[in-house]
Amino acid sequence: MSDAPNHAADVPETRTSTVTSTVTASVTDTTTDAATDAEAIAAGIDDMYDAFLQADRERFDGHLHAEVTTWESHLPGPLRTRAELDAYREERDRSGARPALARLCAQDKRIDAWGDTGVARYVLVAEPSDGPAEYSRVTDVLRRTGGEWLIVHHHSELLGS
Repeated sequence: MSDAPNHAADVPETRTSTVTSTVTASVTDTTTDAATDAEAIAAGIDDMYDAFLQADRERFDGHLHAEVTTWESHLPGPLRTRAELDAYREERDRSGARPALARLCAQDKRIDAWGDTGVARYVLVAEPSDGPAEYSRVTDVLRRTGGEWLIVHHHSELLGS
């Protein structure tokens, strides 16, 4: 048995067809409300990434809590509020480094909801028009605030190739 990590097990196969996401309600809460909440969370995540592709920052940010923490492999460290995220994005955009993507979507969703708390786990596919897709493993923690599901913590880890 080797001590070397098995990165091949972490890399999704290349797929030529669209993967249908499955949204599941929590096993511990099989009520209609939990299933409805999970569907609402899934729809919000899909809308958020569509907003990114449309360069609609206001719509994208509508899915984020003001105190969202953002931990991503490519970030300079954890960003602990949306104000910190905004500062990062403004600097990135000024330098011309905003990603230009042909596709950005959440696949293989697993979503659980318990009352006003939800957790979404999925694979994020980011595909530029001129290169191979990148895959990230994402966990979002959400809280229902004012009737809306908002992301309070976002963690994204780029999967190796």
